[in-house]
Amino acid sequence: MKAIQIPEPGSVRLIDLPEPTPAAGEVLLATQVAGYCGTDLSTFRGVNPLMAYPRVPGHEIGAKVVAAGDGVTGWSAGRDVLVFPYTECGACSACLAGRPNCCKHNQTLGVQREGAMSELFTLPAEKLIEADGLSQRELALVEPLTVGAHAAARGEGSRGDTVLVFGCGAIGIGAIAGAAFRGGRVIAVDIDDAKLELARKCGAAECINSASDDLSARVMELTDGHGPSVVIEAVGLPQTFLASIDLVAFAGRVVYIGYAKAPVEYETKFFVMKELDVRGSRNALAADFRQVIAMLQSGGLPTDEIVTRTVGIDDACQALSDWSENPAAVTKIHIQFA
Repeated sequence: MKAIQIPEPGSVRLIDLPEPTPAAGEVLLATQVAGYCGTDLSTFRGVNPLMAYPRVPGHEIGAKVVAAGDGVTGWSAGRDVLVFPYTECGACSACLAGRPNCCKHNQTLGVQREGAMSELFTLPAEKLIEADGLSQRELALVEPLTVGAHAAARGEGSRGDTVLVFGCGAIGIGAIAGAAFRGGRVIAVDIDDAKLELARKCGAAECINSASDDLSARVMELTDGHGPSVVIEAVGLPQTFLASIDLVAFAGRVVYIGYAKAPVEYETKFFVMKELDVRGSRNALAADFRQVIAMLQSGGLPTDEIVTRTVGIDDACQALSDWSENPAAVTKIHIQFA
């Protein structure tokens, strides 16, 4: 079978692998649509600290059930599914606290273990999720949108709150949609007008182009001088890490999704003066998946516009290379396997 592999930084290739056989408790799946993640881009660029090479990427997956291993019931051949791509040990402090999404020993598909950008792959049956009525494209969008939706949940924004989201890529769009779904008034910030227009369609009430507008002045104008009660950072730059602290309201909450690509030096007095809650956000919980599935089932998200480019498996390597050359032009790339 064909698979996409990143053998080393700066290289991606198609390879042939043996077809897998499901073990007891596992299901054999045929990949239909797979999305490239920002993690895959970092792996290709050699800046993913969680990665060992070579690696088959892929954890944003729409798939069909092919066969079930011994002991598996309820998953018939031909059924459309998406996958829950994380593991949990059940014994670390995060798991014991009911937050397995940040399990100390988590292994995400395509990152710490081989992913699903292959024609066939196997997973434990309990990692499959059914989402009636969703297309394969929508199934493959659930996971990245869910990562953003989990950040919105971490921010606890609700009706009456203003939530500012830095970045309108796929993860940021998930945060925007998730925050709006929770009842928050969302301000989207990006440097690309087309992405801001997409953000508006996904629930943003206000949009700011920080390359052409005075960001601070505009935010204060929109919040009556208070600043937003929640800021979600989905860019991963030192500048936006710092701006999150500067702009958030007193007694506000800041949620960081991405890793900053360089050290960040803070003026720590704002942590104390504003009595801020500063939170990380990693992966997602099963409840976040259910929320995003409900959002997509309602038809409220412009999924065709979220996906920037769709290619076949033979063009998948070039698509990743092109993304690395011009990352700002891409919200989401999908690989059509079938």
